[in-house]
Amino acid sequence: MLEYNEITEHKVIILDGAPYEVLNSHVFRKQQRKPVNATKLKNLITGKVTERSFHVSEKAEEAEMEEKEVKFLYTNKGEWWFCEINDPSKRFSLPAELIGERGGYLKPNTLVGVIIFEEKIIGVKLPIKVDLKVTEAHPAVKGDTAKGGSKQVVLETGATLQVPMFVKEGDIVRINTETGEYTDRIGNSF
Repeated sequence: MLEYNEITEHKVIILDGAPYEVLNSHVFRKQQRKPVNATKLKNLITGKVTERSFHVSEKAEEAEMEEKEVKFLYTNKGEWWFCEINDPSKRFSLPAELIGERGGYLKPNTLVGVIIFEEKIIGVKLPIKVDLKVTEAHPAVKGDTAKGGSKQVVLETGATLQVPMFVKEGDIVRINTETGEYTDRIGNSF
């Protein structure tokens, strides 16, 4: 059990039978009153963010989360298929809602982490940065910087991305999967 002041950022606690990640915590004292820990919590199952204050007398149970590495295989009709790294015959699928928009940066045979709570997969942790090939890019026209000097390209996974004008078809670009933004150009595949 965690005391009220031990409920800090990045800890996962159980409230009402569901796991919540502590996004923000601030212990403060109002005038002559007892200290309070004001927190911002994210439900790891629904994704809903709520605020909750913990008083000196309150405690919270720390959630037992397990993380396991698996291999992404393919996507088909809104289902994302994975397998265990050491045993490809142990395949399982996850719904698209669990993967989210960031799934557009996954290519086959990418290793990802799955977050398990009470023997049920509740989340997927993608690598922070991935390198993908640009399959479609309109050529840059000299003087066409009225739009801020960026253009939209299509990546090998089918996802679209805003990149600088100098990126061409065949280039390999690095993307931050947490923000969904271009970070840099690695080179080209030719």
